[in-house]
Amino acid sequence: MIRSLTGKVALVTGAAKGIGAGIAKAMAAAGASVVVNFASDRPGAERVVADIEAAGGNAFAVRANVSVVAEVQRLLAETVTTFGPLDILVNNASVFAFASLEQTTDEQLRRMLDINL
Repeated sequence: MIRSLTGKVALVTGAAKGIGAGIAKAMAAAGASVVVNFASDRPGAERVVADIEAAGGNAFAVRANVSVVAEVQRLLAETVTTFGPLDILVNNASVFAFASLEQTTDEQLRRMLDINL
């Protein structure tokens, strides 16, 4: 059973598809106003927003790379301007290398840490 999130503001990173999209839709269904973050899949994010709005919820999409501090600051500023202070953060954005540890470069590892954490 999901508790009511009415009046809450939620930000879901990596919400253009998959688990993030499902989380965003569930939070909206529970009453939260939802910020759908995406890095590159604008059409996917817009579909998630449209689905939420069609079900009577409130949502908007914001492109931001969560590994870049300035973009995260803009993402948060747009959230506060549109919906008010943030109540819930779901850090869903992630990347990973399809390689063994020995084959993973320092650059790939840094990118994974920057985005995933």
